[in-house]
Parts: sequence; C-alpha cells; structure tokens
Amino acid sequence: MDTRDPELTKELSATLQARKDLGEEYESALVDSFIEKVSDSIDSRVEQRIRRELAQQQTSFARADRRPIGPPQPGPGFARYGFAGFTLILAIPLSAIAATQAGTAGLFISWAGIVGVNVAQGLAGAWSRAKPSRDE
Repeated sequence: MDTRDPELTKELSATLQARKDLGEEYESALVDSFIEKVSDSIDSRVEQRIRRELAQQQTSFARADRRPIGPPQPGPGFARYGFAGFTLILAIPLSAIAATQAGTAGLFISWAGIVGVNVAQGLAGAWSRAKPSRDE
C-alpha cells in the first residue's frame, strides 16, 4: 500500500526546485513552509481517522442499545420472586389442610413440596440463563 500523498510529493519537488532557483538564503523559509504543509496534512488525516472511529463506535453502541420504547418491563427477577411469593401465599391454606388431615407429617410433606417446587423453579431459571441463546 502506497501511503505517499501525491500532493505533498509535488510540494516537496517544488520546494527543492525553489531552493535551487532562490539559493540557500531562502532555505529555512522554504523548509518551514513545507513542514507546515506536512503538519496540516497529518492533522487532516488524524481528524479523518478520529471521525471514522467515532462513527464506528456510535454505530456499534446504537446496535447494542436496542431497548424497547415504553414502560420498563419486569425482568427475570420479578418472575422468580413473584413465583416464590405466590407459593408462600398458597402455603397458608395448604399447611392448614395438611395439618388437620395428616398432622405434623402432613405439614412437613406439604412444606417439602412447596420448597421442592421453588427449588425446581430456581434451577430452571438458572439453567435457562446459563444456556446460550441462538443469537450468539
């Protein structure tokens, strides 16, 4: 890949020719002028590169940040805690029925079932979070 700027190459040739024509007394002015043009060229290239990289970053951020517009939706934590709360509410009548029908053993069995259902729900949620999605 040739990174030479044809305009700067022409400018260098013109500067060298002007030095031959004008002599050594104008050499520092000619060199300063050429260095200023090289500096301007470098500055413009750096600005173009920065603009391009910023545009790429903004594009990637925009693609990654595609949230739905509207009120916030309940997340997976809401479903997990909502289910646990629901089972605790149902535990009250289940405990009363089990205790009156089967005594202490029935109470322990009903609570073992409630705990088992909540553990199964928690493990299912953990498994679905650990499983890679098809988009990746």
